[in-house]
Amino acid sequence: MNLIWLDFTDTAFTGPLLLTLKVASLATAAALVFGVAAAYFLSRRSFPCRDFVDAICTLPMVMPPTVLGYYLLVFIGRKGVLGEWLLENFGIRLMFTWQGAVIAAAVVAFPLVFKSARAALEGVGGQYEDAARTMGQGELAVFLRVSFPLAFRGILSGTMLAFARAMGEFGATLMVAGNLPGRTQTLSLAVYSAVQAGNDGLANTLVLVISIVCVIILMATGKLLQPRY
Repeated sequence: MNLIWLDFTDTAFTGPLLLTLKVASLATAAALVFGVAAAYFLSRRSFPCRDFVDAICTLPMVMPPTVLGYYLLVFIGRKGVLGEWLLENFGIRLMFTWQGAVIAAAVVAFPLVFKSARAALEGVGGQYEDAARTMGQGELAVFLRVSFPLAFRGILSGTMLAFARAMGEFGATLMVAGNLPGRTQTLSLAVYSAVQAGNDGLANTLVLVISIVCVIILMATGKLLQPRY
């Protein structure tokens, strides 16, 4: 096996790296917004189907990537519910684009933000929110000034894990965005292609970068989740 490491300035490395950072950042931002919103709603509202909605929000965490990718094809594909409408009315095509990769990564990262945010928000004492309401604060102000700051560490830890998950997304991204070098090939897809091509130097470099980033994120998350005294 060739263990020669690849030059970090090689475009075969920098291209997937830059695309992965862009895709993971946008996907994490989307997962953060929708994940926190869903977590806040479910943690503050009680209704008959709440457990079912919670299960649906958590489903991408346990669903096989190929099944999740198929659902995305049905939804945003050229003949999908949303994909056909976007194509006919706005000329927007999400299949085999980096935008499609963002959607796939956001879906798989969403549960990590959602579960962490819900646990953190449920740990916020209701008396603080009630005190803010008695002072005339609206629900948005209560969330931004009370709930979110108190739950920030838990939300941040979930967001960091979501970023790591988005960086490593493979199955759903492959089905939705494909593996097009320079267009949709992320780090995980580049590793797969390098191994298939026998390019051990590229594969070693990509694996090293992904591993280092994930270890750093896990260590930082562990620090955030440590109890404060």
